[in-house]
Amino acid sequence: MSSDFIPNLANEAVLKASDPVPEGAEFVHGIDYSKPSSRNATAKDIVEGMKNMGCQASSLAKACEIIEDMRAWRGKHIDDLEEHERKGQFDENGYQKTTIFMGYTSNLISSGLRDTLRFLVQHKMVDAIVSTAGGIEEDIIKCLAPTYMGSFSAPGKQLRDKGMNRIGNMVVPNDNYCKFEEWMVPLLDVMLEEQTAFAEKEQASALDAGLPFWTPSKFIDRLGKEINDESSVLYWCHKNQIPIFCPALTDGSIGDMLFFHTFRASPKQIRLDIVEDIRKINSMSMNAYKAGMLILGGGLIKHHIANACLMRNGADYAVYINTGQEFDCSDAGARPDEAVSWGKIKAEAKSVKVYSDVTLVFPLIVAATFAAK
Repeated sequence: MSSDFIPNLANEAVLKASDPVPEGAEFVHGIDYSKPSSRNATAKDIVEGMKNMGCQASSLAKACEIIEDMRAWRGKHIDDLEEHERKGQFDENGYQKTTIFMGYTSNLISSGLRDTLRFLVQHKMVDAIVSTAGGIEEDIIKCLAPTYMGSFSAPGKQLRDKGMNRIGNMVVPNDNYCKFEEWMVPLLDVMLEEQTAFAEKEQASALDAGLPFWTPSKFIDRLGKEINDESSVLYWCHKNQIPIFCPALTDGSIGDMLFFHTFRASPKQIRLDIVEDIRKINSMSMNAYKAGMLILGGGLIKHHIANACLMRNGADYAVYINTGQEFDCSDAGARPDEAVSWGKIKAEAKSVKVYSDVTLVFPLIVAATFAAK
């Protein structure tokens, strides 16, 4: 249509000329399933096809690229380092590699994503974990009894009357927690005996009879050893010496068990030293040749890893996956760039946030990266 017949104001507003497109700009396109090759695509092929799709598809593809970069990085061979330089993580051939910190929230262990997380630790694909208390106890509880599918709309009162606990659209019978208590109490008795024996061996004074012996990570490692179940994340972390940090270990059923045990064992009680654990995770970060953060969810697990990376002036790689928004100024919703301002992610680091429910996208990410042949 000729612009001669359009009012000047409308013409300038609607048909405003564009600046030249920057050289090298990529076209938006997706996966063409009319092509036979697309119908037999691998997870890696699908993710590659999502790279220029836009929206969160492009963020997911970028997350896979960053994960592959952090996994692929290699530095010097251990034989080429002085003794005091041999502090970080090494691959099976003795070369420096990225220390990968993975954090996940308890709902992900409650969900079927637990099997994916177990795969990663079973094959030593991450180096340290930070979880909430629920992420610890739900892993053990699932070894004792299953979690069932339910409904988001199931009425809370009816579930309570039936002794059923709802986690979103999943249901955990109260009996599962009773089994957990039956499993935990004898173990807590043994752990208290070991703590007491340690204090006596060290000839602690009466005032120091409760000398700390356990840390949250040592406590969790012991649970993984005792459960001795190959379906367990904790079991494989124990077997492969991958530390699990949980600074809020008492915020869940484990806290209930510890609380009840103080009455059972009174006047003695198990003591947990959180200071030793913060020294341990921060030291892992400071000793890392490169540090990568893989954050599944938000809140405590996200900040605890990010703050540990602050000790080395920031992570080199960061992948966030959660549904949090930044408008309320919460750490859970913050984008990686906010962590750059705190020194928790390096300014030149490769980072991305994928806005999604982790259970939707992480299986695809793992299939395209950690599990890809």
